[in-house]
Amino acid sequence: MPDFSDLRALFLNCTLKPGTEPSNTQALMDNAIAIMDAQGVQVESVRVADLDVPPGVQPDMTEHGFATDEWPALQERVFAADILVLGTPIWLGEKTSIATRVIERLYGYSGQLNEAGQWIYYGRVGGVMVTGNEDGIKHVAMNVLYSLQHLGYVIPPQADCGWIGEAGPGPSYADPGSGGRENEFTQRNTTFMAWNLMHLARMLKDAGGIPAYGNQRAEWDAGARFDHPNPEYR
Repeated sequence: MPDFSDLRALFLNCTLKPGTEPSNTQALMDNAIAIMDAQGVQVESVRVADLDVPPGVQPDMTEHGFATDEWPALQERVFAADILVLGTPIWLGEKTSIATRVIERLYGYSGQLNEAGQWIYYGRVGGVMVTGNEDGIKHVAMNVLYSLQHLGYVIPPQADCGWIGEAGPGPSYADPGSGGRENEFTQRNTTFMAWNLMHLARMLKDAGGIPAYGNQRAEWDAGARFDHPNPEYR
């Protein structure tokens, strides 16, 4: 069994509820957190609704008209994590506005480079967890996972999981009698997601991240083309 004890995972709960209210998304996320915790991963969970995170795509929005911005401090925890998991309920068929804001704020740092001259998020892995009473787990997962990989995260197989109840008002994942906690399909996908995130993070850490040749911005700007042929139009 691999040793995962030097890995760090950050779970960002993008529910619209503050921390004073129970979150079904957190209830689902807690299962993946428990799996990673059992393997010695250093796990941290943050409910973003409890922070003052203004909209924007700049690293520090206090430099762009906002009085306060708690995102830069959270971003340091993002950088410290080998694994990033976004959790979100579905509203109107989409991820929450907070999940969108989180991705926008992550994007604000995506132009920075790591020590190898690659985009700053290279060498990390990402996943997503979804809850709700509306169809759309796969739609939300596609959106979030595409965004993360575009920023530089590596996405393993089965990097998403979720649970949705009957369409419309009704019991949510953690409500008594909902069947959410007992759903074998959700249990399986949550477990596979957690392990695949750990396995891929282990592989990347052991390999020193993504090989740098062919993806270094400074080298490209200096004229390197890494075998790109640029053939004539025919």
